[in-house]
Amino acid sequence: MGFEAGLKTIVVATDLDGHSEAALEYARKIARAYGAHIVLSYGLDPLDYAAIENVPRALLRDVPEEARAALARMNNELSQDGIYSHSEIRQDTVVGTLLDVARQQDAGLIIVGTEGRNGAGPVAVGAVVEELVRRATCPVLAVAADWNAGPFRPIPGRPILLAAERNQATSAAVATAVSLAEKFDRSLLVVHARTAAEASAFLNPCATTFEDFGIRPSEALDVRCVVKDGRPLEAITNAITQYYPSILVVGVKRVSESGGLHGTAFSLLANSRVPVLCVPETAGVPTSLGAESVQTIAG
Repeated sequence: MGFEAGLKTIVVATDLDGHSEAALEYARKIARAYGAHIVLSYGLDPLDYAAIENVPRALLRDVPEEARAALARMNNELSQDGIYSHSEIRQDTVVGTLLDVARQQDAGLIIVGTEGRNGAGPVAVGAVVEELVRRATCPVLAVAADWNAGPFRPIPGRPILLAAERNQATSAAVATAVSLAEKFDRSLLVVHARTAAEASAFLNPCATTFEDFGIRPSEALDVRCVVKDGRPLEAITNAITQYYPSILVVGVKRVSESGGLHGTAFSLLANSRVPVLCVPETAGVPTSLGAESVQTIAG
């Protein structure tokens, strides 16, 4: 099932600290575009109350009530915006809650807020999102809480950026990026990290990249290839700085051979304010990506 066909329900991780506001804003935009239902998920982590004798009974009683009140406000705002939603409160870890709700609601997307560059850092951010990506049956979008702060405020109409890394999830990542670009009428920039050998031979890797991804000429979509020299992480980071995309789509492996943080996606999650959509390997159908005139941009 493709991204659009499966996107009937979006599960959003919510909290009481304001970290979910940016995530909810992205959920709102995507839900409106795809006609999706939003499920607001709140998890009461039992580890937060491990030393139960030190926690006032009133606090244990009031926290769920405070969460219900906050979720009610969010649901009301979504309803006023014409988006159908409901909330789910569970006693579990963040990951456990999101996976449980996503499974029961047959979600096509999970959206989670992170603390941004001044927050938890690579280990904490990577651990949560990595586990979600490894175990979830749908894409996971991470949105930094400071995504709209100061100079990082999004510019309307910015492109969709696709990391052209080849792995088991490439086909699904391409299909997702194409769907988003078409739905929001954005340009699609495919970033290719050119190796030293390719650069010295003055090779243009774009033709091979598009052919491998199943790109065909068409008038439906503006697609450009962005060539950056260096390692994938450096290439994508440089492209983000130059083109200021509205979202970055990355295909990620469901299993890491290293047993720890792995791949370009998780490094980007820990260091980038750009929302990162991690697309796991799926049994999706091959995608044909169209562009009447594929442009190559070297930089």
